[in-house]
Amino acid sequence: MRYCPRVMRRRVVVAASALIAAAALIGLPAPAGSTVSSPARVLEATTFVQVPILAGAPASEPGAVPDAALRAAGFLSDSGRLVERGSAPAAPAARPSVAQPSVSAVKAWKPPLYKLTGWATFYDNGTTAMRLPQGTVVRICGAGGCVLRTVTDWGPQDPARVVDLYRPDFFAVCGCASWSGTTWVTVSVY
Repeated sequence: MRYCPRVMRRRVVVAASALIAAAALIGLPAPAGSTVSSPARVLEATTFVQVPILAGAPASEPGAVPDAALRAAGFLSDSGRLVERGSAPAAPAARPSVAQPSVSAVKAWKPPLYKLTGWATFYDNGTTAMRLPQGTVVRICGAGGCVLRTVTDWGPQDPARVVDLYRPDFFAVCGCASWSGTTWVTVSVY
């Protein structure tokens, strides 16, 4: 008989599959439980024990100490007292004065690492796309105002553009008509 690797390989695969199936059947547990329901039986009255508790009776006799094995480590007897160590702090005579920094009318920004200027566009992806690492904080200012955003996408595709903005951010920065597609911006990178 001539040696044929394909036929031998098929036989080995079939034999291995049969061995795996046999091992799986041997290893599976038998179904648990009974398939026949147990008959209903009546509970005997002696199964239950009646414990009479009088409504006005005290739980234990006065002065009786419960078993020490059942008692908690912090057990407080009837004659015991709660004592707090130390004394209360004295009330301050007057409130201390605190020097408050002066507040200016202008909100101060920390200086950016660097600034970029160029064209910005919008797209409806819900992200701010720049050619910067994701997570970089940028402030984008245009004729209509400024927005502070975190870079969440890579872009824009056109190298002549600096940033792709989410549509509401674009029109907040642009301050232009809804038909506009680009606007000149300054991007401060923090």
